[in-house]
Amino acid sequence: MIRKQKIIAFSAIGCLVAAAVTIWSLRMPGTDADAGQQVESEEPALLYGIPFESYSMDEGVFANGETLSQVLARYGVNMATVDRIDKKSVGVFNLRNLRAGQHYTAFLTPDSLRRLAYFVYEQNATHYLVIAFEGDSVSLRTEQKEVRTERRRATGTITSSLWNCMTENRVNPALAWEFSQIYAWSIDFYGLQENDRFTVIYDELYVDSTSVGIGQIWGAIFNHAGKDYYAIPFYQVDEATGKNALGYWDENGQSLRKNILKSPLRFTRISSRYSNSRLHPVLKIRRPHHGVDYAAPAGTPVHAVASGTVVAKGYSGGGGNTVKIRHAGNLMSGYLHLQGYAKGLAVGKTVNQGDLIGYVGRTGLATGPHLDFRIWQGGKPIDPLKVPSTPVAPIAEGNRKAFDVVKERILGELAGTLPDSLRVMRLDSLQVL
Repeated sequence: MIRKQKIIAFSAIGCLVAAAVTIWSLRMPGTDADAGQQVESEEPALLYGIPFESYSMDEGVFANGETLSQVLARYGVNMATVDRIDKKSVGVFNLRNLRAGQHYTAFLTPDSLRRLAYFVYEQNATHYLVIAFEGDSVSLRTEQKEVRTERRRATGTITSSLWNCMTENRVNPALAWEFSQIYAWSIDFYGLQENDRFTVIYDELYVDSTSVGIGQIWGAIFNHAGKDYYAIPFYQVDEATGKNALGYWDENGQSLRKNILKSPLRFTRISSRYSNSRLHPVLKIRRPHHGVDYAAPAGTPVHAVASGTVVAKGYSGGGGNTVKIRHAGNLMSGYLHLQGYAKGLAVGKTVNQGDLIGYVGRTGLATGPHLDFRIWQGGKPIDPLKVPSTPVAPIAEGNRKAFDVVKERILGELAGTLPDSLRVMRLDSLQVL
């Protein structure tokens, strides 16, 4: 229904524009309508780059387990043509990535034959695939819808959870994920407190009037437990890769990225903490629990908290499927009760901080799906929530003046005092300064 309303609106707008062009042409000096001078016609209205008014349209969604050939067969497309489509798709679009629930539109000729002229598959909110049927031949192309960017400033105060705070303040909840990425080394999102608050400047992306995601985060202040945590974006050469990379920094130019992540999971809850005497939920006896249990749905991704080398992977009795990683500083991390492992993970393999290593499960002695996360230093267990972490390299001295200008403007915009004309609009070039 929404799409049909859009089409009606496009048609009405087209008629109004055409009428306006005609009247304007008649009123222009030197225009002699009576002499038979022709007015140039308006370009046809397009949908997915197709002049839709020339066709009748049929819409639907892919059912669970439904294939492209099954859908196209409803429009008279035979298997020989489907085979040509498959061959033409190489290097353009992997037809095996068609997913249930995704929308499609068939453009049919308006005559009695109702021949399929175009078939459009929406890969996601912004990208789509067009299959064009031209006689006995076919062609494929992928396109992107026009995305509009709107800069926004949002604030919120935590009353229950970060996600709820976002929705209560009519802020795109996807920002919660962005916060977890930016502040992953600084803030324990499982320990948020009531009256924690934030202010953030960000780009929201729209197709027509529909939000399709979050773009650049231009800056943020997150007040947690009475302390302000600033996030100021700036490009600087990464010492590890030697490439210019976007990072986030505090007001003193210290990187928010540290050697150890606060948690190997995102958006779960702590169900059991580090203890020297805990009642085991299965064995019903008291014994040390030298880890932190994160309750999460089975299959939740688990990430390495720091870069290092995999030293163990396998079943370990009560710990179930386990991965252990050795890190710098004589540290080792352990991930227990996993449902399964990341593809390609093996003993001896080097992993980077944040890499996927496995999925939450309930293998071994476990009453429900959770991750038992552990840290050892020098072979002795330590509380994972109290692991000391150090930041990576700060803002380089040669970048200090440029960073200070960016910082001043970002902080001014966060405070709501910066004129729009002074906003930082690009971070990959200092011409803005």
